[in-house]
Amino acid sequence: AAAALAGEAAAAATFDVAVVGAGIVGLGAARQLVLRHPALSFAVLEKERQLAHHQSGHNSGVIHSGIYYTPGSLKAKLCVQGAALCYEYCDQKGIPYKQCGKLIVAVEQDEIPRLKALYERGLQNNVRGLKLIGAKEIQAKEPFCRGLMALDSPYTGIVDYRQVAQSYAEDFQEAGGTILTDFEVTDMEMAKESSSGSEDGLKYPVIVRSSKGEEIYCRHIVTCAGLYSDRLSEISGCSPEPRIVPFRGDYLVLKPEKCYMVKGNIYPVPNPRFPFLGFHFTPRMDGSVWLGPNAVLAFKREGYKLFDFSATDFLDAVLYSGLWKLVLRNLSYGLNEMYRACFLSAQVKELQKFIPEVTVNDVLRGPSGVRAQALDSDGNLVDDFVFDGGTGDIGSRILHVRNAPSPAATSSLAIAEMIADEVKRRFEL
Repeated sequence: AAAALAGEAAAAATFDVAVVGAGIVGLGAARQLVLRHPALSFAVLEKERQLAHHQSGHNSGVIHSGIYYTPGSLKAKLCVQGAALCYEYCDQKGIPYKQCGKLIVAVEQDEIPRLKALYERGLQNNVRGLKLIGAKEIQAKEPFCRGLMALDSPYTGIVDYRQVAQSYAEDFQEAGGTILTDFEVTDMEMAKESSSGSEDGLKYPVIVRSSKGEEIYCRHIVTCAGLYSDRLSEISGCSPEPRIVPFRGDYLVLKPEKCYMVKGNIYPVPNPRFPFLGFHFTPRMDGSVWLGPNAVLAFKREGYKLFDFSATDFLDAVLYSGLWKLVLRNLSYGLNEMYRACFLSAQVKELQKFIPEVTVNDVLRGPSGVRAQALDSDGNLVDDFVFDGGTGDIGSRILHVRNAPSPAATSSLAIAEMIADEVKRRFEL
């Protein structure tokens, strides 16, 4: 925060590259850029007063190992690389984490073929240490868990990603980067040559304006705006597709005296017919255990509470044909999720498939997160990370990180390297 400038000081600030968004991806990218190009000037622009305030500060804290993702996809490649880099970085900086492992547990006979296919996929993605284990070994690792067979991923871990993001910010500032908080980007335009002296106007041709009328001048922009990536793209004159549709995930928490029932992460075998992963047990760094999440449409992009509502965000989502196509294809799943969101007992029933001892009296309603889910106009969830730029005066000077859902936090250092490569290639830094 020491390097954060007041509005007046920011008024005529000039930077070679401005990164919009101080979540874990934006901070990771900014850190990597300043380390690679120490002679250039960099700024991170963040609309909130705190860093890592949204998805980066509201996620489950899991260091994913890269099992689920399509072999050859960016998610698969960057997650496996990113997990290794994440552990290495935490060791280097003394950031606490736990390598508590994960079991993906088949509780029904018909899940076993899918579990074996996941195992094969994990091997293709070069995930370390994977093995299939039987009912007895499941109980040896998780005494309260029941299952027919499980995929054991010992390198899955947990960390506090807000702490990791904060550390990236410190690295960035120590290397000479500037962080401007309370700077909500609402406008971008090309500078008129005469403004701010013709020299500067030519050297820093893009004006980025905040909602309060503050301005900075820069040469290039990288946007890592999560829940607002489509809107920032539109502001810059680039395509609004893929659109972001926010889904809220509500977690339950185990009561502290019941946390002994869960040692590591326990996940269900994902059903390929449904878009989300399903209910899981997630131990946290503070010793608590999160259960969930469900996935329901959020009526506000940053709406963490049940009744949070924004007319703009709501209309944006419901007037988008892609959302209706998704809803109609997954109607029964969606109705079930909404039912479970309302009734604790329905959520606990899901949990009892894995740990039969869990009762409604053992759980409390916990925190929520909002996932920025990119959706195309055909109603398909955009599964992989998407990076693109645009055309025109500003479009050619911008790189958008369009879609970076989970496992973006795990992959943040690997994504940062990719963004830095892309920035160098596109902008010839």
